[in-house]
Amino acid sequence: MKDLARYVAVKTLCDIEEGAFSNIKLNYYFKKYDMKPIDRAFTSEIVYGTLRNLIKIDYFINKFSNIKTSKMTKWVLNSIRIAVYQIFFMDKVPEYAAINESVEIVKQKEKKASGFVNGVLRSILRNKEKFNIINVKDKIKKLSIQYSHPEWMVKMFIDEFKEQFTEELLKANNTTPNLTIRVNTLKISKEDLKNILEQKGIKVYDGVVEEALILEDFSNIEKSEEFNKGFFIIQDESSMLPSRVLDVKEGMKVLDLCSAPGGKTTHIAQLMNNKGEIIAFDIHEHKLKLINDNSRRLGIDIIDAKLKDAEILMEEYIDYADRVLVDAPCSGLGLLRKKPEIKYNVKKEDINKLTLIQKCILNNAAKYVKKDGCIVYSTCTITSQENEGLIEEFLKENHNFVLEDINEFLPQKLKTQEKYLKIFPNVHKMDGFFIAKLKRIR
Repeated sequence: MKDLARYVAVKTLCDIEEGAFSNIKLNYYFKKYDMKPIDRAFTSEIVYGTLRNLIKIDYFINKFSNIKTSKMTKWVLNSIRIAVYQIFFMDKVPEYAAINESVEIVKQKEKKASGFVNGVLRSILRNKEKFNIINVKDKIKKLSIQYSHPEWMVKMFIDEFKEQFTEELLKANNTTPNLTIRVNTLKISKEDLKNILEQKGIKVYDGVVEEALILEDFSNIEKSEEFNKGFFIIQDESSMLPSRVLDVKEGMKVLDLCSAPGGKTTHIAQLMNNKGEIIAFDIHEHKLKLINDNSRRLGIDIIDAKLKDAEILMEEYIDYADRVLVDAPCSGLGLLRKKPEIKYNVKKEDINKLTLIQKCILNNAAKYVKKDGCIVYSTCTITSQENEGLIEEFLKENHNFVLEDINEFLPQKLKTQEKYLKIFPNVHKMDGFFIAKLKRIR
């Protein structure tokens, strides 16, 4: 195939419209076609860049096409979208190449549409200087187009965070996140791993969190010797914080109620020096394999992964645990930098449904933890409804719990005036996250 990288980008975008996850689908095609690192990087840039700017790209296509995007087939539309992204956002890609290759990709499945695609793209190219002109008076709609977030989401953010903060947040959500790893100190020290990676020509920086390293220029990371030896796991810094806040000790009994793929679970085991007992639940059987695979690679043997639904109370675990982690299923609105498709998949009504699930799981956790034990509740979202609002409601209904101040477990840069922590991509340069700690006092 002449242009595999762009072809895979179009296939991936079509799959995402059918409900696939960007990272899973990209990895599937990378392996299926045995793609070279340079092609993988190019495809990833096109897919994630197009998703981050999708609403703006479609707005511009609709300006210069006599057929609206809503009437186009997925294959034609995504072929046009990737060309528009390359023309406006990838300076090193020749414009003629972006157009010609998209026309060729369309020909593979819908030959009759190739002339239409060519005409639309050439019309867009002639009007390139108009790309940043958005002739919309409504403030919310304009921000929605400019930063490619659905209008309901923009309105919700403005209602909660005010306009200036919201615009900064929307802008940050469209940036590329750092590649961050958590050093597995059961096998290697942070300094030793840092030295090994630097000797390979990889740029390495210390993160804010103690075990975190930020990497540049590390392609095919999961094929590296260091990864396969279990020296590290790929994990965002904000995702490392709940395990630290949990404040585990060797020999403790810990429940992780929503554990896959096991990043936090294995971190807890690491902080326990692989001594104690961790029971990890997940509702999806195929995800238990991820937990077990990660545990084996990292040299951890105290995790017992079980197929369980955290919404169902399990009486055998009542008053069982010293610590319980509830990393609750959520809207994922803190992850838009790395999973931009969430913007288009999540609906406002989903948040109400998720809140009911979160309350149920947290109420079950309250029964599992011993007196003087603690629950850490965390999400990778930033809405108060799923976070501090839910915790306030829980405390009103459960007088045997108090909100613990978590500042002693946080790095200096993340210390907060609140007892809980809320992380924002525009403020902290990490995934959006929420962490609260609840202590059972009777």
